[in-house]
Amino acid sequence: MKSFKKKYNFYQIALMIFFFIITLTMIVPLLNILAVSLSDPTVSPTMGGLEIFPKKINLINYRVVLSHPVLFSSLFSSVFITVVGTLLNVMLTVTAAYVLTRPNLVFKKVLMVFLIIMMLFDPGLVPEYLVIQKLGLMGSRWSVILVNAVNVYYLIILMRFFNDVPMEIIEAAKIDGCGHIKLLTKIMLPLTKAGVATITMFYAVIRWNEYFKASIYIGAANKTTLQVILRQFIVNDDLTSLIGAQNLLNYNELAKLDYTALKYATIVIAIIPILVLYPLVLKYYASDVMAGGVKQ
Repeated sequence: MKSFKKKYNFYQIALMIFFFIITLTMIVPLLNILAVSLSDPTVSPTMGGLEIFPKKINLINYRVVLSHPVLFSSLFSSVFITVVGTLLNVMLTVTAAYVLTRPNLVFKKVLMVFLIIMMLFDPGLVPEYLVIQKLGLMGSRWSVILVNAVNVYYLIILMRFFNDVPMEIIEAAKIDGCGHIKLLTKIMLPLTKAGVATITMFYAVIRWNEYFKASIYIGAANKTTLQVILRQFIVNDDLTSLIGAQNLLNYNELAKLDYTALKYATIVIAIIPILVLYPLVLKYYASDVMAGGVKQ
């Protein structure tokens, strides 16, 4: 007991309790959504918002959702747009951040002012739509991938990480014969893994959750993203989304379905990839790779 008091003072304990409560407000709703989606339709309507354990586990909600006729094509579109779009985002952002952090770059201030103006004054959807139309990308997944290929805010974040790399390490690499490509790939990227992982996660989340521009530029149900299909059911209450379940369930079974639980099942399906990605990215925050890299 004495060692506990010495290790943590009153303010630290109060802060831990406060953040524990904040964490509960985020975790409990997610667990409730999962519990309701896994519960039998006969009991799920009676479950309260604080219940985190399923009752009479039944996978019928997931069977219905996964029976959607275009679910797997839309899932492929979401995965393709997320993977290819994120790779393009990260590649362009990394190379741009490297160039803009070089001390002898000509017109560096002019370029930064231009980028910040572009970030603050978005030209809007209509000019963007006209450009996509003129390029002949309407109805293509590339229309969503190429739009916003670089986020200026994330670019500035990565530039701060690049600027934190000690000049001593860069100068030592140049003396050893490193050119710009080797300096970027062998020195800068390994020393800024946390920054690259951060913007990668941000870009991946944005790409995975894309539905607005996909619904405008792609349109076709067999090419659009998973979020567009799920939004039709979750937000618009488009029950025709369940047409794929007519061969799976009879009329009486369909009539007994809890549509709130079905919505929760679609939410779970939509957030699983991000929940899988987050722990993979989190490991890069655990330690400072540059610790001990420079001896004064």
